[in-house]
Amino acid sequence: MTITSVIQGIWVFSAVGLIILVLLHSPKGDGIGAIGGQAQLFSSTKSAEETLNRVTWALTVIFLGLTVVLSAGWLPK
Repeated sequence: MTITSVIQGIWVFSAVGLIILVLLHSPKGDGIGAIGGQAQLFSSTKSAEETLNRVTWALTVIFLGLTVVLSAGWLPK
């Protein structure tokens, strides 16, 4: 198991997580988040949206950063 395969695993995890989090966002309605009872996990919908936004942005930064590292070929093979 090389460092490249570990980084690729994290990259795939962040991509899948990002897709799921974007689908959970509800700009005008309950969205897909209502299916899993997302609003019940937090004390208020405002808190839920803020947390969802922070996690989404964090995964976006991780995904884009790893995309640059993997595509630039900076890691040994």
